[in-house]
Amino acid sequence: MSIVLIIIHVLVCIALIMIVLLQTGKGTDMGAAFGGGSSQTLFGSSGASTFLSKATTVAAIVFMLTSLTLAYRAGGKVPKSVVLDHNTPISQPVSQGGVPVPENPEK
Repeated sequence: MSIVLIIIHVLVCIALIMIVLLQTGKGTDMGAAFGGGSSQTLFGSSGASTFLSKATTVAAIVFMLTSLTLAYRAGGKVPKSVVLDHNTPISQPVSQGGVPVPENPEK
């Protein structure tokens, strides 16, 4: 299931990048009004903004949903640790000569 979500996530990511790069800037409408060539675009002078903005919204929603789902699925797993499962015995401190030091040495 996670592999399918990752594939969908990557495809939507690439689609979102392409859709954003296809959109025109806000200053191109004035160039088309004064005889620029941008009015002869693939989607027409006003059709591109509505189609691409709707496609951007849909792609962004799918991207956010897949991101949240993948984060939720990855966050619920508790890693197993050898350190947490294994109880180590408490050892007594050893002096330099190899003889155990008593806990309350007399002074």
